[in-house]
Amino acid sequence: MPKTPKTLRPKTRGPKSPTPKSLGKTDGAKAAGKKTSAKKSATAPGKSTKHTIVPTPLPAAPQATSDVMDRLFAVVTARRGTDPSLSHSARLLARGRRKIAQKFGEEAVECLIEAVAGNRDELVGESADVLYHLIVMWVDAGVQPEEIWAELQRREGVSGIAEKAARPHDPLAG
Repeated sequence: MPKTPKTLRPKTRGPKSPTPKSLGKTDGAKAAGKKTSAKKSATAPGKSTKHTIVPTPLPAAPQATSDVMDRLFAVVTARRGTDPSLSHSARLLARGRRKIAQKFGEEAVECLIEAVAGNRDELVGESADVLYHLIVMWVDAGVQPEEIWAELQRREGVSGIAEKAARPHDPLAG
């Protein structure tokens, strides 16, 4: 695959796994999660043998399901109180509720912008950002995902119009 100049590469999000420069090519591939194996090619007797690196296919990634939210919640919870210089989640949690809410709001606005612009791929990425920052907010507030799932289940099958009508009426709202 030809190399794309750095300035033309698409913006990517997500964890980066740096490969130390001291690793050899095979070690670097392993550090990046790539498996390699060496196989000998068949040769006639008396001829020198030649080794060829044949990549071993990676196992299929697990299917993306909603339990990724529970795993992410566990990771963010584990980061609470850890070194803010080593974890973005720890840094956000250390900065307090106002900063967490600000970041959530920024990500929500970016998500809305991409939705209105019709940028589907960017909307997917920004949606992931919103969900991550929502989870950070839950951790900070002591809200468990099960509470959210229970509330969603309670509302399941109830018309949004009926649910809104059943809410207490605010006498100050015209």
